Amino acid sequence: MGLPFSIKKSSNQLLLLLLFVVFSATGQYTDVINSNRPGLSVSAYAVGRNVVQLEMGLFYEQQDHGPLNTQSDIWGSDISLRYGLLFERLELNYEGTFQHQDILFNNFDINETRTNFQRNRLGLKFLIYDPFKNPQRNKPNLYSWRANNKFQFKNLLPAVSLYAGANFVLGDNPFYPGEAQISPRAMIATQSRLTPRMVLITNTAYDRIGTEFPELSYLISISHAFRNPKWSVFVEHQGIQSDRYSDLLLRSGIAYLMNERIQVDMNLGASFKNTPSRIFVSIGGSYRFDFHKDKVVPIEDQEADENGGEIKKDAMKKKKKGERKGSGAEDVDLGPSKKQLKKLKKAEKNKKKDKKKDPGEIDF
Repeated sequence: MGLPFSIKKSSNQLLLLLLFVVFSATGQYTDVINSNRPGLSVSAYAVGRNVVQLEMGLFYEQQDHGPLNTQSDIWGSDISLRYGLLFERLELNYEGTFQHQDILFNNFDINETRTNFQRNRLGLKFLIYDPFKNPQRNKPNLYSWRANNKFQFKNLLPAVSLYAGANFVLGDNPFYPGEAQISPRAMIATQSRLTPRMVLITNTAYDRIGTEFPELSYLISISHAFRNPKWSVFVEHQGIQSDRYSDLLLRSGIAYLMNERIQVDMNLGASFKNTPSRIFVSIGGSYRFDFHKDKVVPIEDQEADENGGEIKKDAMKKKKKGERKGSGAEDVDLGPSKKQLKKLKKAEKNKKKDKKKDPGEIDF
């Protein structure tokens, strides 16, 4: 759904230091699954290098076409397989929708069935701009919790990705009669973090390029995380313009984070017209296979404090039994709390005091 996530750390001390980075830099790799479900919009960010993510759902749809006097029942499955290829900003993505449609032509009392891929495409997505890359620009305000959680115009500046891929029509497909077996697809995906709890995603795509029926579409999606960050909701609007089919759709749904690797979801939606009218519902889930490993950076190439600064006294201390396993929800970044801001403010003051000390001075 494009929700922002922080990176999990093993100690509270490191977490406080990490909050500086999390608030300002949403990296490609996260410790918690970041799914495009339950909507159809695509996040600007990749899943991370060597991460394989499976996103699946089952759906039912009812279509009634007024002028043609037809009724349809549609059952099917959506699947998306995402892989972080070569480096953090690049993602290989397969998307497929296989469906079975029963159509009743009321004027002639005739039934017809259609079964095949309604969507079958493969593409690459590459992040070209990330506004969170500059940590200084996005550091939290240590003196105001409200300033960190209210909407700011600078938050509208989005991360931007480019997508290039192709559609594949296999065999005699009743949904695309006479269409070329392969047709190009291009898309621009943007993602803005409006507040620590709210994310705006837009997709603008030009599909089936060079065919008899090219298609222009857009998606606008807003996701919101609750106080319990395991739960989130979304609202999404989709517009489609083509000589074959044009429509305006609205869908909404909810997602639940079961743990760091698994998310389940449900959504429903409808169209705004009767040629055909559409009502649909879907349930599904996402699972992540994490093979990510951080690159080893030589110490002479590292910047100061980029690994969390000095080692704290209790950093290597074993966790208590009940603290060893997390649910994943603790990794969802909703910004620093008021209590955490106080600790960050105190740490910042101590850091400034240390800088004022003479490095050659010896304390007795």
